[in-house]
Amino acid sequence: MSVPLPLYVPRLPTRSSATRAYGDLTPDVRRKVAPLWTLPPSTTGDTAQLRRAARRAAHAQRHSPAWLDAPYADRTTGLPATLLPEVWAGSSLRPVTGPERPPEQQRSAIRSAVAGFGEIGIRVALPGGWNEGCADDTRRLLDSLDHGVRRDLLLDLDAVRETRPDAGKEALRALDALLPLTAWNRVAVIAGGFPEDVSGIEVAGTDEAPRHELALWHEILENRPGYRELLHYGDYAPFAARSLRQEHRGGGGPPWGLLRYTTGRAYLLAKVPTRGDARAETIRAAARWITDQEDYQGPSAGAGERWLWNCARGEGSKGTGAAADWGRTAISQHLTHVVRQSAD
Repeated sequence: MSVPLPLYVPRLPTRSSATRAYGDLTPDVRRKVAPLWTLPPSTTGDTAQLRRAARRAAHAQRHSPAWLDAPYADRTTGLPATLLPEVWAGSSLRPVTGPERPPEQQRSAIRSAVAGFGEIGIRVALPGGWNEGCADDTRRLLDSLDHGVRRDLLLDLDAVRETRPDAGKEALRALDALLPLTAWNRVAVIAGGFPEDVSGIEVAGTDEAPRHELALWHEILENRPGYRELLHYGDYAPFAARSLRQEHRGGGGPPWGLLRYTTGRAYLLAKVPTRGDARAETIRAAARWITDQEDYQGPSAGAGERWLWNCARGEGSKGTGAAADWGRTAISQHLTHVVRQSAD
């Protein structure tokens, strides 16, 4: 299926695996990807760590514009909103706020937009059913903006799975209410279709999961063909939507990880061990399973495909990677696939 998108907006964490994956993209692909970089919550209040995460995103995005969101600022966890202008300043990252955010976070984002590129992202989170009050809250936020500030609507539907069959209708109701509020500079619809729970896959096992976020995108375009030229496609890349709500402390982790591969119809999943005598052999077998699929694009398609190809055909433990490498490979492959798919 073709995805018409002049600009692709994946919502990505500010982890090093994601920023490195973005750097792995070829220039022609990278130009068409404008991530919504998202700072994680922090129960430790480690502002230095959050600053480092913001700097990683700013460095990765130094040659083209995108957004940096700090959704937990001035909540029980997250970066104090008073520090946000420092985070946004001096980079190509546009500030983001939302109608449900604390007033100080909204004010910091607005001040940074005025002082910077004159552009702000309005992220409207819709993890459940549409509430008409959200349109009123968004209108009040827009009224507080200087008329010269460009407004980007980032409609975030969170997880869309088979357990949420009305997600498409919710998106349409939201777009019908929000689009007339202002002359939006850009409008992106972001949804996460990657499985929220992979506990049913055994270690050394494989599975496929349908791309619900892509089905939702086509439902929107089929029901509102007039929106086709207005909307940009967005997703959570090959990760569960809830992963961006979790604090990332590094180290430890479960005794397994995932090799992932995105096709035009599904996510291919292979659960592999992170330790044990059979670790390398199991990982290479999982990579061979992916590269043997009809949907595999070949090692020249991108950095992700090339890593999987080399892993599948290598020997010993060298080149089998670890969780961060698997995540980097999955993100790079997914972003490349979505952009190339849009050109078909």
